[in-house]
Amino acid sequence: MAKQTNIRLDEDVKAAAEDRAKRRGLTLQKYVADLIEADVNQSRAAFMAGAASFLATYADVFDGEVGEDRYPGLTDKPGQTAPRDAA
Repeated sequence: MAKQTNIRLDEDVKAAAEDRAKRRGLTLQKYVADLIEADVNQSRAAFMAGAASFLATYADVFDGEVGEDRYPGLTDKPGQTAPRDAA
């Protein structure tokens, strides 16, 4: 669900933004929303790429510290429960 947000712009900035929006066939509202969404998505993509790189670089360190089985005694079969004192 979209939410409404109000922003304040200098008159010159608003005029330039309206001109750019018009050249793209957009309303000022859609133009601004697209700019914000693109910025958010770019930031999210950069963060996820950095996180993936970090995990790839340090995967061996994490495996050495916690190993693959983080919950000893937990069954691999769905629907079965581990013993109460497993962890």
